[in-house]
Amino acid sequence: MQLLLASKSPRRRELIAKLGYDVQYVDIDVDEHLDHSVSAVEVSELLARRKASAYDTAHLSPDQVLVAADTIVALRGEILGKPHDRSQAIGMLRRLSDSCHTVYTGVCLRTRTAVRSFTEATRVHFLPLSDNLITHYVDTYAPYDKAGAYGIQEWIGMVGISSIEGCFYNVMGLPLSRLYTELQQICAAR
Repeated sequence: MQLLLASKSPRRRELIAKLGYDVQYVDIDVDEHLDHSVSAVEVSELLARRKASAYDTAHLSPDQVLVAADTIVALRGEILGKPHDRSQAIGMLRRLSDSCHTVYTGVCLRTRTAVRSFTEATRVHFLPLSDNLITHYVDTYAPYDKAGAYGIQEWIGMVGISSIEGCFYNVMGLPLSRLYTELQQICAAR
């Protein structure tokens, strides 16, 4: 089986390569705006399905599976996207400080004949973060391409996160164990 990963995320590309499949990468651009009535729990899976449906299945061979994913950070039901600048990144981290939030990753798998999707949730507990710690992280790591303005695998995760409930890799952008299980099931059904 060959996987086609519909993602520009370097973290997703790094993670999926570790599963041991032959992987190719495809670029899919879709409108990621959703109606505000969609709950945070539903957003990532809806966006993953939107990305997967934008790919023409006629281009899929019988041994290929398209994998599309989207990750969001939700704090008390409010979605924290990717920060646009330093000020916004600092503000997001101040809000995440001394609190618990949820990271949702929606994944959609698509073959020529089947579509399967799921959402994985991980709760992340941050310690109280000082302004010095926050500004050091933002100025050193420039987390502008990360939902919630942080990467769990980076320094802030090492010094600022007290615990997680759920899949670590989900917080990085791809729930590997669940993805592997779902890929096995979609292949068995072919």
